[in-house]
Amino acid sequence: MLKSILSTCQSFVYEQLLKNWALHGINKEYGYSYESMTHEWVENPVGRLRLLTQCRQLYTFSHADQVQNSDEWHALLRPLFDFITTNYYFEDRWFFSLNDDLTIKDTQSDAYTLAFVLLAFSHYYRATKDDRALHYMKKTHLFLLDKMQAKSGGFYESYPIDTHQTRRQNPHMHLLEGYIAAFEATQDEDYKKIIASLLSLSLEYFYDKKTKTLREFFTQDWHLDPATGHQIEPGHHFEWVWLLYQANKIQPNPDYTDLAQQLWRTATRYGFSEKGGIYNQIDGDTYRPIDKEKRIWPITEYLKAITVMPIGREEKIDRLEKALRFMQEHYLLDEGCWNEYLNEDNSAKNYPLPGTSSYHIFLGLTEVLRWSKNIDKYRD
Repeated sequence: MLKSILSTCQSFVYEQLLKNWALHGINKEYGYSYESMTHEWVENPVGRLRLLTQCRQLYTFSHADQVQNSDEWHALLRPLFDFITTNYYFEDRWFFSLNDDLTIKDTQSDAYTLAFVLLAFSHYYRATKDDRALHYMKKTHLFLLDKMQAKSGGFYESYPIDTHQTRRQNPHMHLLEGYIAAFEATQDEDYKKIIASLLSLSLEYFYDKKTKTLREFFTQDWHLDPATGHQIEPGHHFEWVWLLYQANKIQPNPDYTDLAQQLWRTATRYGFSEKGGIYNQIDGDTYRPIDKEKRIWPITEYLKAITVMPIGREEKIDRLEKALRFMQEHYLLDEGCWNEYLNEDNSAKNYPLPGTSSYHIFLGLTEVLRWSKNIDKYRD
């Protein structure tokens, strides 16, 4: 059963989604990715082109090129990298977005986005050996340290600094992802030090020991935000599970694998709808759902978490089969399209294809496919 589902998923990712985004979602003249597409694979302008979207597409095609060594995808990489470095990097820092006419829209430097600069450029370097990526990674790292590091720990949301902004765990989670990728690509000890500091931050501030939940929103000094501190996301619990096990390969520490296993227990106990799928948001104090809609990315993070959790073989296969079947029935559509949101009853919302979501779909399914290379020893 699992093998047949995986075969369909592999076809969806590599023969449909990536193929159609490469064909229709990349501007042929300038090499950049569109921000959004319709379900007919037509550009859906939204009034901005974020650096985040460009980096997630560069990451996805760079990683895919490493997996399948495709001339078609490899040809996209340098033009997209050149577009990013030419149009978003000014005054020794990264700007947030462009207008649809490619003029500058938002000049803020965003910590969440910088995490994806590190992730994308790490994989771009591994796919191309273009040394310019290493230069920009180091510049990004130094900018984060010099301009965005907070005395209370971690990084501010954006630059110029606004000390009244609510602080979030989410940029730090993705910075951990970006620094793991940067270290794996370079073995640079400076990146390893940041990995250690982000892991420490997660255990000291993000994890609430009383409720055994991962908190999202904080004040400047890492107290729970009075208005939103109760809100948690099961998808981020699963995302941290996978990242903590990746980080453990670099910085082995049982405290963090123990944390991963506790986050897994909380999310699997309270994050699932009785109708299937994973809630967008629940209350960290009562464990009751707040947002009963189900965006596609949480279930892709659940897939990744399954692949690394030390659970029994039968349970792992059963969880993968059920999750992949749910995705096939409710999210994945013909020609590489997908439903971005489901309502509580699993009916699909009418929503275009964000240029940021293929990163989640690609990595979630690719991690399962990577894990499944050993599946021949099991019966179908």
